[in-house]
This record gives sequence, structure tokens and C-alpha cells, in this order.
Amino acid sequence: MSVEAVVDEHTEVSVRARLVHAAARLMVRPLLTYWPLTGWGIWPLSLLETAAGLLPAPCGVRIERVDFGGFVGEWVRPAPTEDTGEPGVVLYFHGGAFVTCGVATHRYEVALIAQACGMPVLSVAYRQLPTVRLSGSVDDCLSVYRTLLAEGFDPTRIVLAGDSAGGHLAFATALAARAEELPSPAGIVALSPWLDFDCTTKQAHPNAARDAYAPVARLPQLVRLLGAELVDQELDPSPINRDLAGLPPTLIVTAEGEMLRCDAELMAQRLAAADVPVTLQVWAGQVHAFPVLGNLLPESRAAIKGIAAFVRDRVHPARSHPDLTALAG
Repeated sequence: MSVEAVVDEHTEVSVRARLVHAAARLMVRPLLTYWPLTGWGIWPLSLLETAAGLLPAPCGVRIERVDFGGFVGEWVRPAPTEDTGEPGVVLYFHGGAFVTCGVATHRYEVALIAQACGMPVLSVAYRQLPTVRLSGSVDDCLSVYRTLLAEGFDPTRIVLAGDSAGGHLAFATALAARAEELPSPAGIVALSPWLDFDCTTKQAHPNAARDAYAPVARLPQLVRLLGAELVDQELDPSPINRDLAGLPPTLIVTAEGEMLRCDAELMAQRLAAADVPVTLQVWAGQVHAFPVLGNLLPESRAAIKGIAAFVRDRVHPARSHPDLTALAG
């Protein structure tokens, strides 16, 4: 008998959230609707990560760069507390539709997660379009998880997390780890995840017109660029259509009016049907992947507190503490 998905609805909307939603609707959505998804059109998007890298580092954390050979990451550790033990690790994959963003654009959100959880976060700048297609991004994320295990990190103390495309990669990494018979992580956190590359349901849903800035009409072209079309049922790249049995407990966060709410709700249903404990949070009046906005919105801060509570609940007390600097050389 399948378990029931827990649905947690958040209906109060702050003034700041309303302003952000309106600004995204007026300025960001038109830009994303017409921005060219070509090689020369994708390249300038890397400037967003470059610009974010010029911002001052967030307070209250220590940041160390990691070179994985071909791509990089960052350890983001909260300031030491009275509890000197490090009870777990969050492995974070940023969003950006597989074409933009990186560790710098998500540094403030990751810092808040590290502080709220009281544990380090390893943020990964996996390769993306136009350098690699979807399979290359998944390979990078799996290789980082494999490296953590090889360095002695306890899988029962590792939580995979990500927003949007990164939410996809959190599930894809867990599924790829299972296929390689690697130990399962302790949990998955997916924020506005893109999980179904079949765009039919999203195109027909009322949220296709309601989404603050993400144009559903661009998804089919992006799917083709990613090489994620369904050509063989056995090789379906959409996590939502895979065998989900055995995945760890999961927290999914979505905005009530975003187009990817379809994916979040369907994944919650299918995880529950596969006997995977899952909580779905639905936040009214928010933009896609709103926790990334960090301290800008009270809802973002509240969502991050909920993420931290889930992570702490999933991570078991450590019997030993691997050296977190081992991967920073």
C-alpha cells in the first residue's frame, strides 16, 4: 500500500513578494520569451555568473573553492559554533535551465542554507549547455557524489538539493547512484524542480499563462538542445517517469502559480505511490525557485528554515568526521 504525500500549503503573501512577482512579470518574462536559444545566444548568459562573482562574499560563512577537473565547486561552511562536530553535508546543484547561473549566483542562498542547517554545503558548478548536454551535467553531479563517498563521507549524512534544473539533477543523481549500486543519500530537497521533459501538460495548464517569468513555450526547444527527447522508453531522461522505489525521503517546494508546479505535484504523487515519504510545499504568490532570493523575501527565509528542518531530520549523528578540506586541494 502506498504512502500519502504530505501537502503543506502557504497562503500568506508579503508585500515584497507581490512586488517581486510583478517586476518579474513586467521585465524578466518578456526577455526570456524572446532571448535566442542558440550557441551565440547562450554564451552571453555566462556573464550573469561573472557579474554575481563580483558581489561581496556573504557574511557568517567560510568559502573554499574545489577543483573537480573540468568543473568547480565551493564548500560553504557556517561559522563555528559550540557544536564543533559537522553532522552532515548538503550537496547543492544550482538552477538556470542548464544554460546559466553557477555557484556565484546561488552563493547567498547556499550560505543561508549552511547557516540554517548548521552544516557545510558543497555547491557544484556542473558543466551545462553549450559545453555539454543533459547527460554531461548528470555525469558531473554523480561524480561529485561518488567523490564524497570515496573520501569517506557517510551517505546517511548527505542530502542532495537543488533548484529548477538543479532539482532535476538532485533526482537524476540519486537515480544514477542507484543504477551504479552506490549507497543512497539521506534525502532529497527539490525547489521548483523541472522533472518532466514532456511539455504537453505544462503547455495546457493555466499556470502556463500565470507564471511570473518562465515562458513554457521555450521548453520544447530547450529539451531538444539538451538531447532530452524521449526516443526510447527504457532511456527516458525524465526522473518523473523512472522507477522511484527506494529513493530517500524527499521535500519538494513549489510556487502555486508557476508552470513547474505540474512537475512538483506529479512527482509527489508518484513518490508516494512508490512508498517514498514526501512532503510537497505549495507557496502562494511566489516566483519560480523563490528560495534562491534569500533575504530579499520573508517567504524565502521561511522556506530555507523549512529546508534546514528537513535536512537536520534526515541527517544522522556522525560516528566520525571526515576531513572537509580533503576535497579542497
